[in-house]
Amino acid sequence: MTREVTNQPPPLAGYDVFEQDRPLAEALEREGGGWAAERAHAVGELAGGEAIEWGFQANENPPRLRSHDRYGNRIDEVEFHPAWHRLMTVGIENGLHALPWRDPRPGAHVARAAMFIALAQVEQGFGCPISMTYASIPTLRLEPSVAVEWEPSLTSTSYDPRSTPAWQKAGALCGMAMTEKQGGSDVRANTTRAVRVGGGEFELTGHKWFCSAPMSDAFLVLAQAPGGLSCFLLPRWRPDGTRNAFHIQRLKDKLGNRSNASAEVEFDGAWARLVGEEGRGVPTIIEMVNHTRLDCVLGSTGLMRQAVAQATHHAAYRSVFGARLIDQPLMRNVLADLCVESEAATVAAMRLARAYDESATDGGARLLGRLATAVVKYWVCKRTPSLVAEALECLGGNGFVEESGMPRLYRESPLNSIWEGSGNVICLDVLRAMDRSPESVDAFFQEVGRAEGADPRLDAFAAKLRDELADRTEAESRARRLVEQMALALQASLLVRHGNPAVASAFLASRLEGDHGLAFGTLPGGTDFPAIVERARPKLGTG
Repeated sequence: MTREVTNQPPPLAGYDVFEQDRPLAEALEREGGGWAAERAHAVGELAGGEAIEWGFQANENPPRLRSHDRYGNRIDEVEFHPAWHRLMTVGIENGLHALPWRDPRPGAHVARAAMFIALAQVEQGFGCPISMTYASIPTLRLEPSVAVEWEPSLTSTSYDPRSTPAWQKAGALCGMAMTEKQGGSDVRANTTRAVRVGGGEFELTGHKWFCSAPMSDAFLVLAQAPGGLSCFLLPRWRPDGTRNAFHIQRLKDKLGNRSNASAEVEFDGAWARLVGEEGRGVPTIIEMVNHTRLDCVLGSTGLMRQAVAQATHHAAYRSVFGARLIDQPLMRNVLADLCVESEAATVAAMRLARAYDESATDGGARLLGRLATAVVKYWVCKRTPSLVAEALECLGGNGFVEESGMPRLYRESPLNSIWEGSGNVICLDVLRAMDRSPESVDAFFQEVGRAEGADPRLDAFAAKLRDELADRTEAESRARRLVEQMALALQASLLVRHGNPAVASAFLASRLEGDHGLAFGTLPGGTDFPAIVERARPKLGTG
């Protein structure tokens, strides 16, 4: 009898991750990416099937640095497990690195976002080089001669991991290196120097404390040129076919995201091309930063969704004290609260993606995207660790075991709140954006106001928020509260208009009215717990 396994859930596998995420599938259609539904289903089936094991393997076998070959020659290469390469292949073949640039039809950013959220639930490490490459294109296009040379390989749907010059490969990847030891987020404190060697060509010398995706074929970097802090494209190989003076000092031993390589690198007279205007490095690279911040939102949304899927699935099959966990009132409250948070993140993430689709032709959409990306990035990424921790606890001791996958989600959960601007940096960016572009505030409230009259709680909350934003007294010390309220107002508006009624009602009652505790699982009485949980719970055997 002791060898018979009972009261354990079946593996959450063999299902379509995209299809079973109803808020995501609905948002794909609503936000204009419905033409990509077939591709999203294919990615979802892979993410709920074979790719699950790839995620475990890639994370259990982190990359290794090979600084020199057997003869002592410097090669600065990073070796990855085959499972990581499989995830990269799937991502690139499905255009997660380039879909809006290869196929700029309406809804391309939305379609990419849906597939990114689905595949990110398997393992997030592969997402870094995918995101960097995707985000590099808008910045490179500021320097047409560089874009013409690099865009074809950076947008290719062929994954080519060989360490050879980009012109010899089927496809290329782009990384980024901005921060240094002494500056961190204060990139203007950078000391890397750029010396002009002719035209737009420079040689860079310095040390970068964080280089994202150091195995990439090229990197967008910041350095001090004679005209001030400037942006450069630094390739792994010089035009003459020799290795560039790009040296990997060590790989970072990170809390999470362990399947991906992050490095400290040194430039020793490394050849690079100027991108944008000399002395305007930050405005030049900000296009890349905005797009990677969008991906921080997408990645965290995927983490939330996978945590909720695991928790609701476990509770549907596990019985304690004579009843299934999912039927017990207190557990239902916890699960429903997690589901509400996940759906709010999803509707906001997908609405952001549509703003990126529309920004090329709609000035209001561009203003909304700039401001709302920072707002949503702050809040969704900040909420992710606490949500994942609570979801892990729903599995009890089983969730604390590596085989469950929950510890990996937990270690991953703080990453996106730190990368591309930690919480304080993001909130200060929001204040600056509102000061420099008051019309962006109007665009934000225009979006929130699309739900005006639908619920008096939201109307009152939005009106109070307007007053608080207008009051600049000690704005910096209040910045986190202001940005949090902006995020809640946007999420509430989207849920009221597009979300499940039970989810929207619970969100308004708990997030806007203050009838909510400091932990998940404190939704007010009268909440339709079963409807909320069943909407979110993945059902095996239904596609």
